[in-house]
Order: sequence, then structure tokens, then C-alpha cells
Amino acid sequence: MGWFSKSNDFFLSTTTPPGIEMNQYLGVVNGEAIIGANIFRDMFASVRDVVGGRAGGYERALAGARDAAVEGLIEAAKELGATGVIGIDFDYEVMGENNGMMMVAVSGTAVKLA
Repeated sequence: MGWFSKSNDFFLSTTTPPGIEMNQYLGVVNGEAIIGANIFRDMFASVRDVVGGRAGGYERALAGARDAAVEGLIEAAKELGATGVIGIDFDYEVMGENNGMMMVAVSGTAVKLA
């Protein structure tokens, strides 16, 4: 099973779903976004660690970074003339001297659909 999204003008997929035909493979494309943790989000996350629950501020920041990374991926693919990206893979990395930043990277293969 894989995830895919098809809008009127662009196709994204973790796999190649049945019935989708490619005209041309254009190369690997990627998008990245880096978010920094702030003191208030850290403070509330610490409270959540003690009392339990989800860290909504971190979840929203991570979702925003993931969306920005996907937008960068789509822009890079469109620059190559692609109409879709297949084989999408997301990676998350904690960065910074005190692990105060997180990077979201997404990569895949830009393609022209038939």
C-alpha cells in the first residue's frame, strides 16, 4: 500500500499505483524545511511530558514543515517539466547544537505522466 494524491495538475505518490503510466523519468527531486523549537513550545511540551497528552504546538510546527518540504519538492519537479513525483520518501532529522531544530526532507523521482 502507498499514499498518493492526484490534483488537476500534479500527481504525488509513495508508489506507482496501477493504471498510472509514465512517459518520462526526469530525475530525483527533493524539498527540505527546518523548524526551530521555541522556549514556550518547549515549556509546554515539558508539562505534557509530566502530565501526559499530545504536544499540539510541536505537531502543528512539524505539519507546517512537512507541507513546506512537499511544496519545495513540487516546485523542483515542475522546474524539470514534471507532472508528478513517484517514490516519495520523508525523512526527519534532529539538528543543532542542543538538538533545538528539526529538518524534514522529502525526495522522489520526477516524472511526466502519459
